[in-house]
Amino acid sequence: MIHLLNLLAAIALLVWGTGIVRTGVIQLFGANLRDVLARSLRNRFLAMFAGVTVTGIVQSSTATAVLVSSFVGSGLVGLPAGLAVMLGAEVGTSLMAVVFSFDLSWLSPLLVLAGVVLVTGSDKRPRARVGHVLIGFGLITLGLQLIVSATQPLLASATFRSLVLALPDDVLLEIAVGALLTMATYSSLAFVLLTATLTASGVLPMPMAMCLVLGANIGSGILALLTSSGPRAIRMRLPLGSLLFKLLGCALAVVMLPQIEHLLQQNFSSLHTQVIAFHLGFNLTRAVLLIGLTGPMAKVVETLLPTPAAPLGEIRPQHLDPAALATPSLAISCAAREALHQADLVEAMLTGILPVLRNADLTLAEQLRKMDDRVDEICSSIKFYLTQIPRDALPEKEGRRWSNIVSFTIHMEQVGDLIEHVIQDLEDKQIRKASRFSDAGMGEIADLHSRLIANLRLAMSVFLDGQVHDARALLEEKARFRELEHAYAANHLARLQMQTSQSIETSSLHLDLISDLKRINSLICSIAYPILETAGALTKTRLRHSSAVPATSAQEPAA
Repeated sequence: MIHLLNLLAAIALLVWGTGIVRTGVIQLFGANLRDVLARSLRNRFLAMFAGVTVTGIVQSSTATAVLVSSFVGSGLVGLPAGLAVMLGAEVGTSLMAVVFSFDLSWLSPLLVLAGVVLVTGSDKRPRARVGHVLIGFGLITLGLQLIVSATQPLLASATFRSLVLALPDDVLLEIAVGALLTMATYSSLAFVLLTATLTASGVLPMPMAMCLVLGANIGSGILALLTSSGPRAIRMRLPLGSLLFKLLGCALAVVMLPQIEHLLQQNFSSLHTQVIAFHLGFNLTRAVLLIGLTGPMAKVVETLLPTPAAPLGEIRPQHLDPAALATPSLAISCAAREALHQADLVEAMLTGILPVLRNADLTLAEQLRKMDDRVDEICSSIKFYLTQIPRDALPEKEGRRWSNIVSFTIHMEQVGDLIEHVIQDLEDKQIRKASRFSDAGMGEIADLHSRLIANLRLAMSVFLDGQVHDARALLEEKARFRELEHAYAANHLARLQMQTSQSIETSSLHLDLISDLKRINSLICSIAYPILETAGALTKTRLRHSSAVPATSAQEPAA
């Protein structure tokens, strides 16, 4: 009993070490890992290489699946490119299994010692996170050593050997067992290393070990599917497509298991090496053969999981994944995507103002006012979600991103409230009174409206990319919009002096409307301020220095 307990403890240590490395690396390089993926996803071969690289660093294809699923779910990345990343992710896991298959017993104490020194000897957060990563690698190598030590006494146990031999010689059952055990350990890397160690110790026969490895790949695919599942079918497409690719690869491998085993025996003398080589060869061959089928697989998955047409009144937060809260950098990405979703709703409300104005559409007006409730609900959800992210777990750059998301969300909520106020005014002062704007007045409002939509889209781009030149352009648009508001107000007053009947009927509404549009524009353009402030591109005040003000303007009364 004590030997079995030692083995289970060693497995737990191996899984724990893998989790520490995964969490530490994502916290240390989370934003950079997202940038690497974002730059590589335009080409399927680069995407596959990016999957190999990122998964090799974070030690988990499941973590990569969560990251890429978030891109696919938000529409920032195409499904075929995401599937290519996942093919590379499994190769990355296999390569790490190769690395840890070497004798690294001398490395474990060195890594743990160095990690503890960094964690306890530095107050700087990045160095402490590097220390955690080193400790995680040290625990992985230590766990492998303990597994080897714990399996030795089990070999002498007749009970244990009879239990293993009692398993029926059923390929599908062994694959299913491998999948279930992988899900239980939450790490295909840890389970494959355990399988290789037990095979080298004589506990597992090679054919069973190969089936368990195939099951480990399926188990990791199911884990990714469960982790990425959510209220929207689109978020499950990537893990489902990846799982179907794995099932297809396993089906082909099962048919050729005897030939593969013979080939491994010819090229590798060690059973441990044979298991690791089979794992690497399976995923590498699968990636090469299936990389050209990412497009057709994407179409299959999109057919199986069509995008549901949600009713207007049932819009809910879509990207606030609770599972991502354990990884702050991923949670920040989820909150940012939800903020863009909120902005999309605001854009739909803003776009609807002009049809309501031109067509006196009370039904559309009511729908737009109801959308403001959804905007407010999403704002509250984002703020609550962000409060669950520990600020001390965020580096400085992502700490600023946290603040920017809160600011952006609040501004979008305020814009939604103003749009609701505009819609209500249109109902009360224009539609119900059956009054109409003059052609010139309608043209001016349409011009301001189109500029407002363009500025909102530019603001969303500024929020997403943080480009300083776009932020400058947004503030320039703010000044231009203010000038137009003054000019159009003066034009309206001129039409009043000319006794234009339509202008007289809508005078109060017209002036209030262009004033409200200016307020909306000011809120939208204020999104540029955090970006420019971070870049040091803002002055402390907009007021001109007193010495530059002409004396006459400061002292003489207006004529």
